[in-house]
Amino acid sequence: MSARTTVKSIQDIMRQDVGVDGDAQRLSQLCWMFFLKIIDDQDQELEVMRDDYRSPIPERLQWRTWAADPEGRTGDELLGFINDDLFPALKGLPALGPYANRARVVRAVFEDAYNYMKSGQLLRQVINKISSVDFNDLFERKHFGDIYEQLLNDLQSAGNAGEYYTPRAVTGFVVGRIDPRPGEILYDPACGTGGFLTCAIRHMRERYVKRPEDEQALQAGLRAMEKKQLPHMLCVTNLLLHGIEDPSFVRHDNTLARPYISYGKDDRVDIIVSNSPFGGKEEDGIESNFPAQFRTRETADLFLALFIRLLRPGGRAGIVLPDGSLFGEGVKTRLKEHLLEECNLHTIVRLPNSVFKPYASIGTNLLFFEKGEPTREVWFYEHQVPAGQKAYSMTRPIRVEHFQGCVDWWGGPERQGRQETEQAWRVDLDTIKARGYNLDFKNPHTVADDHGDPEELLAKLGQDEQRAADLRDQLKAILAEALLR
Repeated sequence: MSARTTVKSIQDIMRQDVGVDGDAQRLSQLCWMFFLKIIDDQDQELEVMRDDYRSPIPERLQWRTWAADPEGRTGDELLGFINDDLFPALKGLPALGPYANRARVVRAVFEDAYNYMKSGQLLRQVINKISSVDFNDLFERKHFGDIYEQLLNDLQSAGNAGEYYTPRAVTGFVVGRIDPRPGEILYDPACGTGGFLTCAIRHMRERYVKRPEDEQALQAGLRAMEKKQLPHMLCVTNLLLHGIEDPSFVRHDNTLARPYISYGKDDRVDIIVSNSPFGGKEEDGIESNFPAQFRTRETADLFLALFIRLLRPGGRAGIVLPDGSLFGEGVKTRLKEHLLEECNLHTIVRLPNSVFKPYASIGTNLLFFEKGEPTREVWFYEHQVPAGQKAYSMTRPIRVEHFQGCVDWWGGPERQGRQETEQAWRVDLDTIKARGYNLDFKNPHTVADDHGDPEELLAKLGQDEQRAADLRDQLKAILAEALLR
């Protein structure tokens, strides 16, 4: 049975269970079971490869012990074991010994996980489907990784869960322009389901990983943090499917909860790729962790301040920001001034409002900058929806090939040879300063729609209003006459 068929059959089984409601719960349920099966497959491989390896999961809780037998526990007995033994034990799993990090990963995944299924019989059917997959088979794991990515894509329509997912065309384009390499420290401080991380892993493996040492350097250089439990669990499982042996670098915490000033030289990173939450407010008190000039409860602004702080000299970043960050005033102005002084903001790619639909319908931008040199000019590129399509949607989403025009224009590693086109233009620093650091520059090559002469439009509006008033008076007269009869 193919990976896609297996996953579809699992979803069909789950839909019969009264306890699982909607895509987000289905994916969460799938995730902890996938996670335990993948961890167990990895454990068995490590036990063969390393004489001293012992799984941090007690034997009675290992997938091979309680789940692998298709005729094993089922019904109320299975539900009782999972709810009363498995979950409590894994939530409190001690992190001891040489593989303590692995135990911490398990504990963090199950910290707020929940078994939504109410039917032990249906749960056994799902478990048997998952048990049929060998996650140590690279070909099979790759296919499941692809299916998992599609499941994450489905989150966009799952209410607020959509905020955790960035379209893979966007993450792939950003990572391609940043071009990470093994040995560099790459950080996503609001990693969601791990889209930027997995894109970076694929990018480095396809281009630069030639020896086992390269793979070791790749995995050793990854850093991430995620505040919320569901995306953290999804991210860790995503990384396991992408062959990351120790995903303990993905911390379950709020990046912004740490005082800004406490980030020192040892915390600096080479690369930041991130789509930090926007449109939301941080909890009370978080803003006090930041200098007075940057204090705000707007999450996107706080993360931008932190990005600038975390990059080491020569470090580079590719991030997503909403339109409001470009034209906003107050703290936003001070942040943009700080960004242009500390970094070379060399490129802003303007995206259509529909890229993040249906979760969000506001304009977004991809900002690319390098730490250490001030900005002298900013290149803008307007990404346009393909011809014949009014907007991106769930059925017609943004795809990798839609960025090809920008890739061709980009100009190589040093961005040399860039030219102004109908979609690309540049703005010098003096012009930006004269506008009060407003970076909301529209495409100067776009011909504005001709809506007519304002005076003529106002005159026509007056005529139309008078005509409407006359008709209303006529109707009143007709009704009054009818009442007198």
